[in-house]
Formats: sequence, structure tokens, C-alpha cells
Amino acid sequence: MPVAETAPETAPLPPRRRGRPPKVAAPGGGAARLGRPPLMADPRAEILRQAAQLFAQKGYVESSLNELAAAMNYSKGAIYNYFSSKQEIYDAIIIFTLTGLYETAAKAVNEADPPVERLRQFMMAHARFLADNYDCFVTMLVGFSGMANSGLKDDALALRDAHEGLLRRILQDGVADGSFREVSAAMTGRAVLSLLSWMVRWFKPDGGKSAEEVAQEYHDLLVRGLMA
Repeated sequence: MPVAETAPETAPLPPRRRGRPPKVAAPGGGAARLGRPPLMADPRAEILRQAAQLFAQKGYVESSLNELAAAMNYSKGAIYNYFSSKQEIYDAIIIFTLTGLYETAAKAVNEADPPVERLRQFMMAHARFLADNYDCFVTMLVGFSGMANSGLKDDALALRDAHEGLLRRILQDGVADGSFREVSAAMTGRAVLSLLSWMVRWFKPDGGKSAEEVAQEYHDLLVRGLMA
């Protein structure tokens, strides 16, 4: 799958780290607590959202935690209450994106039948998640191969394989019931995922056709070639 629609259900974010925000001297004396702005309901989710936007625009290397903190009106130290490093934020975005992508596609596929319709629903769900989580998707595509060598890399690979496996089973079922001609599910699946994932290189969520309209056109082209 070259890596790596808002989704009906997206994956939960990883558990929040525990710890007390640092205290600094307040202008009038005493201590002022830096960190979570009063109206921010979920600081961890907001950090990931803002970081994905920054990484998508500037790239990982050119982005800094100082820029992220400034964009959020946080102190840099406050971010460390939730993530230990820029790399950990990057990895968390990738896990969030792959989890949401797989769960969104699986839900859509489980509600559809036969294989031709399941393929359409898979492609629509993938494209919809991409559009609804555009910055996270860009970050995931660019950053997957550079994930830190930790347990999260294994999690990311498992999620990627689960998403690809879902598509391959659809194709295999289509061949088995005569909906599709005899094709390699592995190669055809990679072609489908390439079409969908690399939409991120040119697709603009706020212009022209919707992601689902593009996915529908891709589906129609593919099915004509796959029909037995």
C-alpha cells in the first residue's frame, strides 16, 4: 500500500499522558498554570490536529515544536505533558490515520454486498476519509517509512496490512463468485490503493469534485476492466 473520508467513526486517539503542567510566575505574583487553554476540551487531539497541519505544510524536518506551541498559544513545555517529542507526535498522527482509515473502510464494507458494491464502498470510504482528514493523510503518506523504530512501527504495519487485506478479500470474493475475471488480488489491490492514496498529491478538499465523486469514477473504470 503506498503510504499511507470526517469518517462516520474514527479511531480513538492514544491515551493521554498523565502529569502536571509546569507552573511559572504569574504577572501579579503567585503561580500561573500553562498548558491547556480554558476552552480546549481535548488538548491531545488538538495537538495532533495542529501538528498534522504544520507537517503537511512544511514537512517534518522543517517543523518545530516552538512553531506548534505558538500556533496553539501553548508553552513548549506544556506540549511535553502530552508527548515526549516531535517524533512521538508524528508517530501518533500516523497511527490515528491508519486506524481511522481501516475502521471507516471496514464499517462501509460490512454493510455492503455483493463484491462489486463492497469494492465501491471501500473506495468511497477511503477517499472520504482522505478528504476529511487531509492533513493527517499527507503526514501519514510522507512519514510512514520514517517512523521511529518502536512498537508503534509494528502497530502501523499491522494496520496497513489489515486495510490492504480487507481490499484483497473483496477482490478474491469477486473472482470466486464470478463477478470479476481471474486477477491477482495482491497486484490489483495495490493498483486500487495507489489510485486512492495518491489523490492526496492533487486533490483539494475545497475545490472541484468531491473525493467520493473521484472514487466513484475510479471504481467505474476499474470494474469495467475487472468484469468477468
